[in-house]
Amino acid sequence: MFKLRPYQQAAVDNTVKHFQQTKDPAVIVLPTGAGKSLVIAELAKIAKGRVLVLAHVKELVEQNAQKLQNLNLDIGIYSAGLNQKSLKGKIIFGSIQSVANAPNEFFSDFSILIVDECHRIDTTGDTQYNQVINKLKENSPEICLLGLTATPYRLDQGWIYNLHENGTMRTVNDRFFKKCIYELSLSYLINKNFLTPAIKIDSPVSGYDFSELKLDQGRFSLKEIEETLLSQKRITPIIIKNIMDITYKYQRKGVMIFTSSVRHAKEILSLMDMTETALVTGDTDHRERDSIIQNFKDRKIKYLINVSVLTTGFDAPHVDVIAILRPTESIGLYQQIIGRGLRLAEDKSDCLILDYTGQKHDIFSPIIREKKPNENVVPVEVKCPVCGHINEFWGLTFPDGTIEEHFGRKCQGYHEDINQQTVFCHFLFRFKICPGCGEQNDIGATHCSLCQDELMDADKTLKEARKNSNAHVFKVEEMLFSKSVDKKFKEYLEIKYYDVDSNSLEERFYLNTEIDYKIFHYNFERLHGKIPQVELKYHDLATILKSHPHFKKPMYIIAKKTKKHWVISDKVFDY
Repeated sequence: MFKLRPYQQAAVDNTVKHFQQTKDPAVIVLPTGAGKSLVIAELAKIAKGRVLVLAHVKELVEQNAQKLQNLNLDIGIYSAGLNQKSLKGKIIFGSIQSVANAPNEFFSDFSILIVDECHRIDTTGDTQYNQVINKLKENSPEICLLGLTATPYRLDQGWIYNLHENGTMRTVNDRFFKKCIYELSLSYLINKNFLTPAIKIDSPVSGYDFSELKLDQGRFSLKEIEETLLSQKRITPIIIKNIMDITYKYQRKGVMIFTSSVRHAKEILSLMDMTETALVTGDTDHRERDSIIQNFKDRKIKYLINVSVLTTGFDAPHVDVIAILRPTESIGLYQQIIGRGLRLAEDKSDCLILDYTGQKHDIFSPIIREKKPNENVVPVEVKCPVCGHINEFWGLTFPDGTIEEHFGRKCQGYHEDINQQTVFCHFLFRFKICPGCGEQNDIGATHCSLCQDELMDADKTLKEARKNSNAHVFKVEEMLFSKSVDKKFKEYLEIKYYDVDSNSLEERFYLNTEIDYKIFHYNFERLHGKIPQVELKYHDLATILKSHPHFKKPMYIIAKKTKKHWVISDKVFDY
């Protein structure tokens, strides 16, 4: 028998609890090496019906099945690539390609479907995953659908689920998986000695410069990568020598080299000792590929070069060097690559990650958020003043670490009521006000959520203003605060906006009464505040003058002409 680690038991408990309440598809996030096979085994033990475990490659099917064979469980394999098509067994491990073409009798009596590497599921259109799920539901309408992955995001859509069990809404867009019911961090497993520590070395020598690569529909062009590599061909021998030097100096046992293309891989192979090195690509004959991989696992060769394969379903615990010579736009793929070297092995104290791409991916804290407003921002935590949820937004910080500004729009928090219904927090950190009814709306809204009137976006607002002969669009270069006195000797706060030609517009606020401060809050602080949920509670003009770094200048001001002056009527900010 086997005993689950505490986090494995927690993953099982959360799965049971979730499917007792709803049959919505759910995700468990476990890093490579966390022991997901034991989670599968425990779920199979307690499942009332049969369990189907799907994977996208035969190596992963075989690997998952092998890890359960010694647990006295009734196991079957359905994979043409493994020459096995078992219709019986409490647990069936299958490849999606084979199961999609299985006879109808195969699909009976399953109570749970588990999809390994579930971030690969594409449920749009008539995909093989859709075909299998529909057949399973025809036979078992109440079947539970569970996904397992180490990387719950895709290049084409971001997060693969809507809600996280910690109370965070990941996306409002429809996703096949509705909720992440358990997640374990890579750093936890390393700190608890369940995985090998990763020592990442960015560009140990002069690496490739991929900074000019441009994304095309979310991906790098292989043609552009090849052109970049060819233009920097002199660097490759330096990199390979560096890999060899480090390998021998630190007595490394298994080295995986990830390359960009077959041409690039062959170039690398020509620079290495052919008796210690082998190359695997997607075109390598299956029998030859299996032989090469076995030789690597048996340590008959030390270096394994690969192109777009061996990122999943590959288990060689002795790997203690990962060399990355290919750029990747996907943090998920990057983590999968790193995961090849993090399994525990005898006489293995760490795994060196040699990154020659200069991309600076963070393997411990992948950032899957909205596009950066600028290159200086960092992740910041912002508490919602309504529900208390801790949001993660892009932001700027002062030297002491406190938040100077954040770019969050809407609270990401939610909770479940007594009827297990999801209730979202509707607090808006930034908003635009409907001119018709005064309702606060999301910055990106096109129509008011209350009265349905059309809401103009910034571009349209500016376009309309430029067409109006009585309006003036003023691009703000500088915003200055000062204390002034009117003709009756009353003090007021003067805020002047300057354009590039030193033309100016101004607005003034008297700050003598509580009502004055409320006017200042609603007409200025609320719009200009860099941390919009914080009302700073000013009580004197001097404090406001000292606090000008807390206020954001607008990109544009729209002014309308009166008999004597231009009066500010609207402001456009860069969020």
